[in-house]
Amino acid sequence: MSYLANNQFGAKVSYGKQEINSACKPGKSVCADVHATTLVDAVNNPVGLAPITSGVVAKIPVVLAELTVQVNIDSINELPEPAIEIKKIKKHLKITQCLLLQNTNMLFVKGFVRKNIEYATLGCSNAKGICGDIKHCTIDVPFKFTTPIEFNGIAPAPVRNRAEAEFEYFRERDIFGPDFADKDRLLSGDLSEFNQTTTEYFNELPFCELISSRIVEFDEYLNPTKPHKATVPFEERIFNRIEEKVVIYITLKLLQKRQVAIGAVAGTTCPQDC
Repeated sequence: MSYLANNQFGAKVSYGKQEINSACKPGKSVCADVHATTLVDAVNNPVGLAPITSGVVAKIPVVLAELTVQVNIDSINELPEPAIEIKKIKKHLKITQCLLLQNTNMLFVKGFVRKNIEYATLGCSNAKGICGDIKHCTIDVPFKFTTPIEFNGIAPAPVRNRAEAEFEYFRERDIFGPDFADKDRLLSGDLSEFNQTTTEYFNELPFCELISSRIVEFDEYLNPTKPHKATVPFEERIFNRIEEKVVIYITLKLLQKRQVAIGAVAGTTCPQDC
């Protein structure tokens, strides 16, 4: 059964279990559509697992360390136009580099805080009030630091270095000259060739996971002044520069893929195809 109804401000169309809601302004075309469908639950059947129970050597990420580091930032942010006040600041932490310098315990970290600043602008005003627009500005506040790592009982696997070695073959040759007898022979390596063995080891690089972050921030308007060509309430000021002091607590997990022996599970048997 279908249903159709229209009025001056919108329309609602229903076909079975699917509904389409349309919103429009008087005399305007539809500006937004919402399509909704009621889903029916699908039936599933559990499948039995066939794990290896006789013991195995697996290559898995091993936790080397987990740490919370404090980062302090002081920056000055400039808005593209004068503002009356900040309405909201939305922040997201981004890490672009997290690198352990191997053969040391020093971790190098780079990143930035993405900030979306919503602010009110000065439009029309008088001595009793101000009207304007709500605008936004998105900026990236960069940071970088190094911090020493205390390993969680397991240090990174030792780095295996690239090796190059030359080798040569024995060669016997006749010798000619006034100082040599006919039976003399030159016994030496062969200088007419170059032989080399190069060995490369492709080490597993430790990597980071970002676990959590907490940002504590203090923002202060710089040089707030009264507008020169507008009348505003006595306490209102405009500004376009903000100084922020930020303390960030970042929790990181440092891992490296390692071969780990997993023991047999007592009282179990391994299926034929495991």
